[in-house]
Amino acid sequence: MNPGARHYAIVTAAYWGFTLTDGALRMLVLLHFHRLGYSPFTLALLFLLYEAMGVVANLVGGWLATRHGIQRMLAVGLATEIGGFLLMSALSPAWSAALSVAWVVMAQGVCGVAKDLTKTASKAAIKATAGEASGTLFKWVAFFTGSKNAMKGVGLFLGGVLLQGLGFQQALWAMAGLLALVLVGVLGFVPPLMGRQKASASARELFAKNRGINLLAAARVVLFGARDVWFVVGVPVFLYAAGWSFTMVSGFVAAWTVGYGLVQVLAPALVRRSADGLSTEVPAARAWSALLVTVPLALAACVAWPVAQLQWVVVAGLGLFGFVFAVNSSVHSYLVLAYAGSEKAAEDVGFYYAANALGRFFGTLLSGLLYQWGGLLYALMGSALMLLGCWVITLGLPLQRQIAVAAVAPAAGSQP
Repeated sequence: MNPGARHYAIVTAAYWGFTLTDGALRMLVLLHFHRLGYSPFTLALLFLLYEAMGVVANLVGGWLATRHGIQRMLAVGLATEIGGFLLMSALSPAWSAALSVAWVVMAQGVCGVAKDLTKTASKAAIKATAGEASGTLFKWVAFFTGSKNAMKGVGLFLGGVLLQGLGFQQALWAMAGLLALVLVGVLGFVPPLMGRQKASASARELFAKNRGINLLAAARVVLFGARDVWFVVGVPVFLYAAGWSFTMVSGFVAAWTVGYGLVQVLAPALVRRSADGLSTEVPAARAWSALLVTVPLALAACVAWPVAQLQWVVVAGLGLFGFVFAVNSSVHSYLVLAYAGSEKAAEDVGFYYAANALGRFFGTLLSGLLYQWGGLLYALMGSALMLLGCWVITLGLPLQRQIAVAAVAPAAGSQP
């Protein structure tokens, strides 16, 4: 195995371990506090600081990974997540509801910083190890993203199992112990200077990305908002209200996420490749975005005019949504690295995934609000409107890499 492939494998394995525990944390918190009787909006509130801190962590993490190297940022992200788990495990049943919510929101904020520091560094490592070969880059991005989401699905199921088997506090301790082992592996096997480059000297450089990345970032906000507006609160609460047990709910969410991840791994086989890496991939992003809009619209119609066995219609429809969404997400994840400059790929990735976190923030907020106001129907309509915006934005994506590169040159202080 060549050094680039070996380092890619090490970083991917480390991120699997992180994602396993992070997915378990989400289901652990959701089910634990739903069992305590918290409202849909309060459940969403528990995750808001987690998502909000991700916006900051992605931007800063990309700059720090460029300045100090990918290994150091992976280590910082893992250590921060361990700290968040231990902080949350200190929650006491004797505390008031207000204090408990505030404590969990704060601990979730720490974990939000950890997640996106780790994710930005890991995604930047793909660019550093794959180089400029678009075929290798697409396959490596697709496998990393897909396998990561499959592992997140396993984690979501694990969260329900750990809550039932160990309880809230002991489950958090077990997850912190697993991450400690991953941290030792990163420090021992990831090269200390991987991805280290001269970082941007000003905020103007950091934010003035090329047109392709700017548009992808805008599309990412509404794309992931459209997923989380039903995924975070709406569907789990809907299924539980329909008579599903906690194990069944966490099992479905886990299966959906695993399936979503597997489709992402297969995405390169579903999208025709081009020699320049953009001329067929960009139209594919547009076509899959247009197709995705129709799915929540059809589901909303089924909810508005109830059909027999509605819960199973929703499950099947969301399975279709997951398939189309996975291809969309995989193509977008590839395109951001295709547009990114090789010298500051970590900053470009950080900027892009800050938009991802912003989309999750708004999706999480709306998931609680829309479900509380109008049930699953409102959540699905909100998803459809966001996806329509995503499709419109992708119409402006450039088809040539040199257009994107030229656009960033003035911000970097060089001549076009």
